[in-house]
Amino acid sequence: MRRPIETSLTRTLPFSTDAGLRRSFQLTDEPLRANFRFGLLLEVLDKIAEETALAFVADTLAYARFVTAAIDSIRIRNAPDINRDMHLLARVNYVGRTSLEIGVRVEQPGEHPHHVASCYFTMVAPGVELPPLRYEDEYEQRRERRAIARRTRYRNEQNEAIEPPTPDEFALLAALHAAQDHRDFAGPLLSELTTSGYDLTYPEHENVPKKIFGGYVIHRAFMYASICAELIAPDRPTIVAVNRINFHHPVRIADKLHFQSRVTYTGTSSVCVETDIVRISRDRTSTSLCNTCVFTFANVDADLRRRPVPPVYPTTYAEDARYLAAYRRHNAHKAIVTKLRSA
Repeated sequence: MRRPIETSLTRTLPFSTDAGLRRSFQLTDEPLRANFRFGLLLEVLDKIAEETALAFVADTLAYARFVTAAIDSIRIRNAPDINRDMHLLARVNYVGRTSLEIGVRVEQPGEHPHHVASCYFTMVAPGVELPPLRYEDEYEQRRERRAIARRTRYRNEQNEAIEPPTPDEFALLAALHAAQDHRDFAGPLLSELTTSGYDLTYPEHENVPKKIFGGYVIHRAFMYASICAELIAPDRPTIVAVNRINFHHPVRIADKLHFQSRVTYTGTSSVCVETDIVRISRDRTSTSLCNTCVFTFANVDADLRRRPVPPVYPTTYAEDARYLAAYRRHNAHKAIVTKLRSA
């Protein structure tokens, strides 16, 4: 029985010395702070999560195959620097019966170490019962407890999503609808803050046999979400969190993918965007929802200082529900930040 520390896997992206790699991860060839393609990093993170899961069972279940079931959370703590090497430190945090959680810490070492992000992937081995982990010290036990807490928190969020509005929430939604009745109303409507597009998949995108690499799919989802965020962010939207990505159905070679992105909520400077991905089979006889993604962006200026975004206005019941879910997530995150600062 292995300990979490024995499942560690490290990868380095040598941006400081590899000009080709550095260029491939750049947003633009012009001077720009946080000049970094986060969507491409999602591909790399998804792959290292899979490699860590496979290495964990290599000695006992060499035939096992893992698929990504969810990205539970990615929090961007500091803007990445394209000129500094990046270390990806992956480890198994928790093992259930057929699934496990991989934590990946993204760092940029140096005289002033840079913690870029913390990432959590849920991987599933279909039809395989996984060997347990052995948690010995307090650090390993704490990581296990946090992994379980993340699963519990997500289930609670799903339950809260169907809860009716509180009086304060009802008053907020009522005010947003009442504002639209004013003769001089000119606010942005959520129904107008949407983007969509199509992609095709090819054999070069294959990962496990006949299945398309999930990292490629979510990379494309992020691109569409970024474009959607630009509809309401007057300056520059930069990613601050991947709140959740669920993988509902595998994508197969030659499927057509339909990406639908929508702004669902804005805070003082933040923009929440949801992206759904529907796969359409090559013969067009079947369709299915393969991914649901929730991203949070911040509107920033050239020096990455936060800038305000306008409030947005829902008009339908579905838009109300998505707005309220994002509003609750936003308040829950603010509560956590406030608690940490006061600790």
